[in-house]
This record gives sequence, structure tokens and C-alpha cells, in this order.
Amino acid sequence: MGSGQVTDWQGKNVTVAGLGVSGVPAAKALHGLGAKVTVVNDGDDARAREQAAELEALGVTVRLGDGATLPEGTDLIVTAPGWKPDKPLFTAADAAGVPVWGDVELAWRLRKPGAAPWLAVTGTNGKTTTVQMLASILEAAGLRTAAVGNIGVSLLDAVLGEERYDVLAVELSSYQLHWAPSLRAHSAAVLNLAPDHLDWHGSMEAYARDKGRVYEGNRVACVYNVDATGKPSTEDLVREADVEEGCRAVGFTLGTPGPSQLGVVEGILVDRAFVENRHENAQELAEVSDVDPPAPHNIANALAAAALARAYGVPASAVRDGLRAFTPDAHRIAHVADVDGVAYVDDSKATNTHAAQASLAAYESIVWIAGGLAKGATFDELAAGSAKRLRGAVLIGRDRALIREALARHAPEVPVVDLDRTDTGAMLRAVQEAQRLARPGDTVLLAPACASMDMFANYNKRGDAFAQAVRELGA
Repeated sequence: MGSGQVTDWQGKNVTVAGLGVSGVPAAKALHGLGAKVTVVNDGDDARAREQAAELEALGVTVRLGDGATLPEGTDLIVTAPGWKPDKPLFTAADAAGVPVWGDVELAWRLRKPGAAPWLAVTGTNGKTTTVQMLASILEAAGLRTAAVGNIGVSLLDAVLGEERYDVLAVELSSYQLHWAPSLRAHSAAVLNLAPDHLDWHGSMEAYARDKGRVYEGNRVACVYNVDATGKPSTEDLVREADVEEGCRAVGFTLGTPGPSQLGVVEGILVDRAFVENRHENAQELAEVSDVDPPAPHNIANALAAAALARAYGVPASAVRDGLRAFTPDAHRIAHVADVDGVAYVDDSKATNTHAAQASLAAYESIVWIAGGLAKGATFDELAAGSAKRLRGAVLIGRDRALIREALARHAPEVPVVDLDRTDTGAMLRAVQEAQRLARPGDTVLLAPACASMDMFANYNKRGDAFAQAVRELGA
């Protein structure tokens, strides 16, 4: 099980760690290749039993309720990305010299000869949107492509299926990169780095290191965020990466681009990286108004997508056409309605402070609806940075006191409504309170900066509740 392609899976003992969205397809694929597959899973609930029955019918062994013990004779572990590196199963594997691959590593190793190269995107926020924009641009250039990874088509299906692709737009999380040591992308981008999932990685340094793995072995371009402050920066990660001879560092910025950068000049997205004589010339790619929505963080996403597409050799016209054809997913800075001259915007997907900060930066005068599960986050920087834009704030959810205290420290003049409710009707009340605080020309923005699971099944349900409440106001 070295670093080369494994061609003969016949009789290999493979343990798949975790059922769920990556485990079940991995177990089926490996079983289909002739491996002897055992799935181990911590949980033993109704859903797990249902998935286990489906796999057992194929001849796969499943052990529920024991994800800690290494099955006898294991040659390889393929893990679900969410399993933490310090789990007992991996300690046992390490002691026994058994390699551990993630689902991405497995997909990478199972590619057929002449398989489509990967354009890879990671970062704390904006991954999905950027990958979808990239796929839209590649399609506009007439290329056979798909948005894969955490979205759209599963990577294993893309690699093993009958469909032939020219190039793949791949979204990768820090977890997936941690378990994908031999992945080598054509070109890759790290959009941004902010503290997230630190409980999993153990430290900001370890989190950044895993994100930076996306640059290892890049052939054409390592795309980084010129504007990203903080240590380590995405540019630092490029410097540390071991890339192929001739691979270039290409920056993207919301300002005027220097040579080897993409940026914005007078409302136009321009390329000074993939042009003849980049010290003198710039290529117009699209207008800011071609980006939907034209919020600053989304223009950054569009520039990163354009950089990867241009690295692959796509013409400038395809960048414009692809961006125009792209429509963002629901709950990502989505305009719900205007009521009495006030805009209502749903960014329920802003589940951490970095995403909320990007959302708040897009509007001038805001009544902010925030709160939920903080996941260990602090809100001082967010409150201080947004204070001058806030007309008021309405706080909901379990950890709302953390936001209230940060606002009291950094924006004491901003009126705050603290809703001591976690029932589902709380959202209608929150929207009514926001309406009371808002003036014509303001934006009521749901950008919670927190996860949703204290009150809602997921961020989609939270966004739906907001949109429903806004419709009731309008009615």
C-alpha cells in the first residue's frame, strides 16, 4: 500500500471507518474491486442499522457501536473525513504500520489512466460557491466538467463512473486534505484562513498546515489571497509547498492587481497573470456586475475561480459567460424581499465569525440577526469591525450572550434585543423586532456567525424560517 496506484485489490483487507456520506460509497467501491471490506462505526442507531443492512446484503462486514478496535489483519483503513486523527483506531493503526487514507485519497488512487486533472479549492469560507463558479466557467468554455467533493457529484462516482470528464472542479475540506497525502492537483486555491474546526485539528498551525497540503505537487498555479491578513497567510502556505518545476504563485485581490495577480480595476475583473508580458498588459475578464451577488467576498470567490480556470487555459470570454450563468445556492447572502423600503437578506450559511464578517461588510446600514451555537468562537473582533454599520442587533439561540457581551464592549451605542427563546417561533419574533429597529434604506441581515443545531435541524431550515417570517411581514 505504498504511494503508487494499487491495481490489485483482490483479497486485500480494508477497514472503512464510519458509515455516512463517504463511508457507504467507499465500502461499495472497494467491495466491487474485490477487497474484503469491514466497516466499523461508533454509532448504532436506526440510520446506521439501515445502512449496515444494505452493505451486509452485498457481503460487506459491518461492526456497529465499536469504532475503536482495529480489525484483525487490516491492510488499509479508509476513513470518513470527520474522524479525528487522535481516535484510538488510528493510534492502533499507527502502531501496526497500517496506512490511513481518506475518501479523497481513495478517489485519487482509483483514477483511471488519462483521468481528468483536478482544480482544487479549499479555505474556511466560500469553497462551495467558488467551485460552482469554476465549474460554470469551465462549462462556458465547452469543457466536460463537474463540481465535486463536498458538493454535487461524489468524488468516487466522478472517478469510477462511465462519464468522461476533461477537468474536475474539486471542493476539499481541511479534514479531507489531512487524510490525502498523495493528492497532486493541476492547480489549487486557498481562499482564506480563519480559526475554524480547531477542536478537530488541535491548533491553528495544524489547521493551516492541512489546508496548505492542497498546494503540494501543483503543476501550473498555486492561487492565494493577497488581501488575507493573519498568520500564517495563504501566501505563506504557497511558499512552504513543494510544487513541480515551473508552477507559479498567482494572487487575487479586490484592489489593483500587480504582475502575476488577478484583481479589480474600475469595476472590471482583470487578469495580469495569464497574459503575454504581464508587466505591461492586463486582460479584462468580466464586470463586477456579472458577479451575483457583487458583495466583496463573492468578488474574491469569482477572482479565485477565474484564476484556476485561466490556469487551465480557459479564454477570457468563458470567465465572463460562466460568471453570468452562475446562480448562488440558497441561504448564501440571498435577497428575500424588500418590505417598506428595508431589504431582508438571508445568509444563514454564515455559520462562523469569518463568514459573518464578510456578509456584514457587504452592507452600509444593518439590523443584524445573529446567534446560535458558537462552537468555541469569540466575537470581539466581529463586533468591533462591524460596529459602525449596525443600526441594531437581534440575538437568538443558545450562545447569544457571547455576542451580546462583545457588542456591549465594542458597540455600546447599538440597541440590542436579546430574545430568550429557542423555540422555532423565535425567528418570526426576531424578524418583527428587526423590522421595528430598521429604517428605510437599511438591510435586515440574518448572518448568525453560529451553527444552527440548537434551534434548527441545519442552516437551510434556519434560512427557510427567516424567509417565511419575512413573507409574513410582507403579507
